[in-house]
Amino acid sequence: MQELDPLVLLAVFREMLGTPLLVLLALLTMLGTLAFALLLLRERRLVAARLVRSQAGGIFGGALALVLMAKVSSSGFTDAGGPADWFLIGLVFGLGLIGTTIVLYSIAGWLAAARGNRQEPVHEP
Repeated sequence: MQELDPLVLLAVFREMLGTPLLVLLALLTMLGTLAFALLLLRERRLVAARLVRSQAGGIFGGALALVLMAKVSSSGFTDAGGPADWFLIGLVFGLGLIGTTIVLYSIAGWLAAARGNRQEPVHEP
């Protein structure tokens, strides 16, 4: 394979995950990213305490991404032999961590906005 074709990647992901799970993950990714972007536009900043809590939850999301990877692939973690395999395992964990952090941050931010507990930014001279 000389070039990276997005349709080939889509076919591989459909084969591995199945159509319902692939659609669910794609929708979750798009809605989470949109909610995060709109929250940033609304608040015009990142709330540090919310971000730290979301990152802690993101660790569990990274672990769940590894579990999902092990379930849908034909090999397990004991089959990882070379650096490319371990790089891919780290990449899956990292993407699960980042994605979960974004989704949790968005959920926490919109829940706080719905409750009216939005912290006002501190303006320093």
